Amino acid sequence: MNRSSSFHYFILLTVIVAAGMSQGLLLPLLSIFLEQMGVSSSMNGLNAAALYVGSFAMTLLAERTLGALGFKKLVSAGLALVVVSVVLFPLVPSVTFWFILRLMVGIGDSAVHYAAQLWVLLVTPEENRGRNISIYGMSYGLGFSLGPLGIPLLKLGNSVPFIVLAVLVLLSLLLVLFKLPDLRPEKLSAEGRPAKRFRRSYALAWYALIPALLYGYMESGINSNFPVYGLRVGLSEQQIAFLLPFIGVGGMALQLPLGMLSDRFGRKRVLIISGILGGLAFAFVPMAGTSTVAILSLLMLAGGMIGSFFSLGLAYAADILPKVLLPAANVIASFHFNIGSIAGPNIGGTLMQYGWNGGMFVVLGAGFIAFGLLGIIVRKRPEIESGL
Repeated sequence: MNRSSSFHYFILLTVIVAAGMSQGLLLPLLSIFLEQMGVSSSMNGLNAAALYVGSFAMTLLAERTLGALGFKKLVSAGLALVVVSVVLFPLVPSVTFWFILRLMVGIGDSAVHYAAQLWVLLVTPEENRGRNISIYGMSYGLGFSLGPLGIPLLKLGNSVPFIVLAVLVLLSLLLVLFKLPDLRPEKLSAEGRPAKRFRRSYALAWYALIPALLYGYMESGINSNFPVYGLRVGLSEQQIAFLLPFIGVGGMALQLPLGMLSDRFGRKRVLIISGILGGLAFAFVPMAGTSTVAILSLLMLAGGMIGSFFSLGLAYAADILPKVLLPAANVIASFHFNIGSIAGPNIGGTLMQYGWNGGMFVVLGAGFIAFGLLGIIVRKRPEIESGL
């Protein structure tokens, strides 16, 4: 990577940190406001899921939109949409309007992620691609972890966290507009039968594609429902803001070590062990009561084990699938992530509405444990067929 490309890569990392911060702050912050407004936990979860509905919708259109606009314009449009939405949140405190604004944020963030990730692949030489994509993923995790730290700004005024976030995203938008070149992707070949590629990917790598679903469920469910859970069991807003980032901190701390272990001992084995340990940590959270130290330790352990699930799942799929099926597998993983992200806040919110506050953690933990046990039961490695 030459000096110019390295600078462009740094800007993209800055952009993805800002995108991560927008999701990491808005999910818990808006959940707190809706809880204080007397909105039911199930409706709170439904409102939070709007962000991922928007992301899912953008996924369906991203490839065609990128071809029409190019990388720079799509990233810029996504960031602009996020800035406008963030500014409008405190101006119109309405459940219905916030649902629409979250849709817009989801569309904007999804556009940024899709274009920026492909752009990183474009400017990165093959020998450094794995490392740079890992750093890209860690940058998003950093932003997502920093987001909840904006909650204490509420003591300065309800609008202050939104204003600070809008300024940070706007600065990243200005970097893109003035410092990045206007590139366009090469036109993709229309050859092949997509439906058959998707079916074949599922047949060969179904187990490797489940982690994306579980990771999306965990990420959105925890960040949307944990503030409500915390307030109901007696945690303060300051404790909630302090504890939330430790899921991401654990993920960032163990991402590279788990990746190295998967290279040595096998991706599936690491996924199985991580799923069971992470699931147990989540399931034990209700037993920690209001102990900050106990909850912090469990969330950090769970985040450390689960934080690499999306990337390790894709890496395992790459181990199993022929290269011609990898693009289809990536699309499936994105769909799974968004489906899990939509389901997480709704299931957790519904469980709390019916009086089972700890149910969000028990069900979440059970899902990861079941994934690990399924991997132990299903040991046969599918045979790879090169033909479609």
